[in-house]
Amino acid sequence: MKLKCIITDDEPLARKGIRGYIEKTDFLSITGECETAIELNSLLKKESVDVIFLDVEMPGLTGMEFLASAVNLPKIIIVSAYEQYALKGYELNVFDYLLKPVSYDRFLKSVNKLYDHHEKELKTVNRDHIFIKADKKTKKIMLKDILFIESMENYVVIHTTSSKEMVYCTMKMMTDNLPSDIFFQTHRSFIVNTEHIQAIEGNTLEIGNNKIPISRNLKDVIYNNHIAGNFISRNKDD
Repeated sequence: MKLKCIITDDEPLARKGIRGYIEKTDFLSITGECETAIELNSLLKKESVDVIFLDVEMPGLTGMEFLASAVNLPKIIIVSAYEQYALKGYELNVFDYLLKPVSYDRFLKSVNKLYDHHEKELKTVNRDHIFIKADKKTKKIMLKDILFIESMENYVVIHTTSSKEMVYCTMKMMTDNLPSDIFFQTHRSFIVNTEHIQAIEGNTLEIGNNKIPISRNLKDVIYNNHIAGNFISRNKDD
């Protein structure tokens, strides 16, 4: 997946520099270049992009004036020679603020952070199911039906409310494709759907008739992140 970019700067050399950085970064692609914020405003009505590299001091309409007037913008990375606009930029919810001249390592740090942020956002969209390959079929599994996932050497077994599905993949591949606010790896061999936890005793979770081990150093994390907010004590000694 590549992030689509627009460069907006009235200085040709500045545009050329950012264009060169984009071209050497394999997960970025250029959708367009604009000399003014007015051109940018028109282009955004025709193109959908992921990030705008935006100068501040431009004729006709400044970068800050554009940000204050526009709605439903993609991520904005300011590229400016003037650091005094940084605070105002963050007040307008810019993603990052790069000072000219921009080095490639500073550029790369910014877009790497942007890419990670974009990936996390994608995981929160339409995350009610996953597709898996099992029994020579591509199957749709609803996330709410997954009880837990168990590692079996080079395979994982997905235990659902109605079936067990064996999938050729790693535990890391599973964690990378499941929403982290619901699924938690309790042990090197187990990932659980925290919404199905029925009880916790010692270093063991109960999900249905299954006892799932918890690594000692993860017990407090599970309790604090997934249980404590809904916990009601029946006895003062509990």
